[in-house]
Amino acid sequence: MQGRHIYRDRVVLEFCLSDHIPKHNLYYRLKQLLELDYLFESTKIYYGSCGQKSIDATVFFKLCLIAHLENIDSDRKLLEMCSLRLDLLYFLGYNLGEELPCHSTLCRTRMLLPRQVFERIFNHILSLCVGAGMVSGATVAVDSAFVKANASMDSLELKVSKEELQQELKKARPVMVTARRKAKKNKASKEQQTVTASKQELQQIESRQQHWHSRQLTTPGGSLKQARFTSNKTHYSPVDPDARIAVKPGKRRQLCYFNQLAVDTAHHVIVHAQADLSDQKDSQCLPRVVEETTQRLLSFDLGLKSVLADGAYCSGENYVLLEKLNIQAYIPVHGTYKGGPDGFIYDQEQDVWICPQGKKATFRKVKFSAQDSLQRQYFTTRSDCKGCPLKESCLGEKQKEKKIDITYYRAEYERAKERLSTRHAEWMKKKRQSTVEPVFGILINYMGLSKINTRGIMAADKKMLLAAAAYNLKKWLNFCSNKRKTAALVAPKATVAALFWLMLIGLWTGNKIRSG
Repeated sequence: MQGRHIYRDRVVLEFCLSDHIPKHNLYYRLKQLLELDYLFESTKIYYGSCGQKSIDATVFFKLCLIAHLENIDSDRKLLEMCSLRLDLLYFLGYNLGEELPCHSTLCRTRMLLPRQVFERIFNHILSLCVGAGMVSGATVAVDSAFVKANASMDSLELKVSKEELQQELKKARPVMVTARRKAKKNKASKEQQTVTASKQELQQIESRQQHWHSRQLTTPGGSLKQARFTSNKTHYSPVDPDARIAVKPGKRRQLCYFNQLAVDTAHHVIVHAQADLSDQKDSQCLPRVVEETTQRLLSFDLGLKSVLADGAYCSGENYVLLEKLNIQAYIPVHGTYKGGPDGFIYDQEQDVWICPQGKKATFRKVKFSAQDSLQRQYFTTRSDCKGCPLKESCLGEKQKEKKIDITYYRAEYERAKERLSTRHAEWMKKKRQSTVEPVFGILINYMGLSKINTRGIMAADKKMLLAAAAYNLKKWLNFCSNKRKTAALVAPKATVAALFWLMLIGLWTGNKIRSG
């Protein structure tokens, strides 16, 4: 006989939430193991003594962790997901039918609480990883990635030039049009709306724009009004002034933030995360990464010994800093490094370069190169080069004296090159690639870091810290469960081995008695 189920809505329903969630569920295990009750007392100073009650700080941070664990980048979608799933309600401490906080409450709480509270969460979860033996602290791999900001390229406004640069800016205006979609409110400060580039930099930008514009007209879609050249020196975003135009070969320009990560090579645990402006260089961000990573590891009685990074982090200042901290730097030397011309010998005592003919090039001054790197300049005298048999091949036709540009911090660069020429350095390079790059892939594709849904560098920094904390939390939970499974599998083997030896002893004893 065919049956049919008829739904009858009950007014009174007895329902125990924990009985309907499997014990192996991720959020059931988190509920049992993760303690965040200390957040209530630590965040009390940021609230007043009267008014409407706010969201519980523990619930807020649990919602933020769920957003990254479930790869959700919208507060509305997050609360909708939580209302539909029993395991999420159980993890948050809400009963069936109990009203969840409003999405605007999450946004306001995120703005209210400072970065120190978010960093405390990150450090707490990192301490769990350290306690489980997942962090060695000896070797750290550093890398960066662009994360899309919550602002459109169509909202870019042209910066206002200073009086002495009005003419240069007028020449550039036909190419660099203003915003196609006006922002409701301009959040940029007066300094961010003003051109800070020098006259020479503006001339270089103008020539690049004209070249780009003429080339664009010959490409498909290049004649459209949407096609335009943009630069951080001439444009700013009124919607999110901290967002910068990211330029990466082979990819379109977009407003982004810079995400810097330091990952321990033992079990790929993130030990530091920070947000930076995307118009900065990696080498400019490394000192802060090293300083905060070292301090955090020292708080866990761990010492940093080696730093692995790609060539973008190379600079003489960084080599000096790492040597001062007794940290081995496995950072490839950048192609702009100039260690000296071929055939010349450096005399360190006299600080001179000696040419193949025995003439000396003496030190004259320190200058900045076109790439903004410090260089030491050495010159020979005209009398030394006059009548030299190698003059044409060494100087050319017009030059009268030899000019040598040497990258500053040459000794540190040479020590880095010597260190990178070993087989251990090749192994370290492979270790870096297999450590930090997969972590970025997981965070961007599976843990809600493909886009920053907040605005401002501070809010972006908080989001990156929580994404790193959620990644470490999931890794710690899987590590602990795998460890318990391994222990459970090993225990029966030990028991079987003990029984085997007991049987052998019993047989040997029996034979002994019979023979006696």
